[in-house]
Amino acid sequence: MRFPLLSVAAAAALLAGVSQVHAATYTLDPDHTFVTFEIGHFGTSTNRGRFDKKEGTVQFDRAGKTGKVDIVFHTASINTGTEAFNQHLQSADLLDSAKFPTARFVANKFDFSGDKVTQVTGNLTLMGQTHPITLKASNFNCYDNPKHKREVCGGDFETTLDRSQFGINYAIDWGFPKNVRLLIQVEAIKQ
Repeated sequence: MRFPLLSVAAAAALLAGVSQVHAATYTLDPDHTFVTFEIGHFGTSTNRGRFDKKEGTVQFDRAGKTGKVDIVFHTASINTGTEAFNQHLQSADLLDSAKFPTARFVANKFDFSGDKVTQVTGNLTLMGQTHPITLKASNFNCYDNPKHKREVCGGDFETTLDRSQFGINYAIDWGFPKNVRLLIQVEAIKQ
């Protein structure tokens, strides 16, 4: 009676190993990966900024159409091009970088069209709050990078967040929008 159970367990372990054979791990290329935001400013223009310090990994199996993402960006590394605005964004009014030094996107659901990723669904943790988001891909490609001599995969991904979900309510009562466009440009190097 134990032999069939062991055979089933061994077969399951073998199949699990086979399904992981095609998965590869990629490390974010910090020179080609950026997390940026856009938010309207009194209905006249758009404020933009990016987080300069970020790191993470992607596990990607094109054949199996699966993947995982883990990206961390440091809120104190916000860069708008204006130091006073950077400091205000880092303050307790907005990102509260002293209390919440990092934000993190973790995902394990990839949608594909052929061998191209079309969207990634996971959870964003920002200001101590975690909520599901879906990043839609506007570009996706893998190529052999001549500099790194390795495969690089990446694309442009975006979503729109309701910042009040994360407790970022500054100036909403003045007419600033709740919605923030989040754009993530990613290139990751196969390890």
